[in-house]
Amino acid sequence: MTTRRIYSTVIAVLLAGTAFISSCDKKEVVVKDLQIKGLPTSSARDVETMYTDSGKVTMLVRTPAIQQFSEEEIPYTLFPEGLTVLFYDKMDKPQGSITSKYARYTEKDEVWELRDSVVAVSDKGEILETELLFWSQPKDKIWSDRFVRFTHDDQVVMGTGFDSDSRFSNWTIKNVTGTIYIRDEQKVAPAD
Repeated sequence: MTTRRIYSTVIAVLLAGTAFISSCDKKEVVVKDLQIKGLPTSSARDVETMYTDSGKVTMLVRTPAIQQFSEEEIPYTLFPEGLTVLFYDKMDKPQGSITSKYARYTEKDEVWELRDSVVAVSDKGEILETELLFWSQPKDKIWSDRFVRFTHDDQVVMGTGFDSDSRFSNWTIKNVTGTIYIRDEQKVAPAD
């Protein structure tokens, strides 16, 4: 094949390609959202977050995993491996706590949803145990529609449904199923 013939073939291919490309409609493609639905916008492992007010620690949140879904219709933060929250009140030592094996925080409503082995301890040592607990910080309210076990003073009260402020100073169990009274018994050594 001669050089002239190769040159003519290349020019013919280029002209045909140019004619083909210029005959196509030019459509503008706009990529609106690169976020894949169902995946978090950010995530982290072994997180400890400290909340302060006027330089004093008010709350400490520890979690093995955190995932934020800020691009969802209703943004939320997920704690799929649970969390521990320690509350401080003008003291250097924690005054109360909440632990659970799963948690979700909805930003719009500022409501925490705690699930699976939820244990809340007040500054007075009262203990609430349940499988589902909701907590609204702005309303200073906690509630559940599930079975609860509430230990306070000298009794354990069990039932379904619970409402209270976050300090357990005004609490109600809706359907009480049992109350156990605890008495401090001192063992007296037998006389000789």
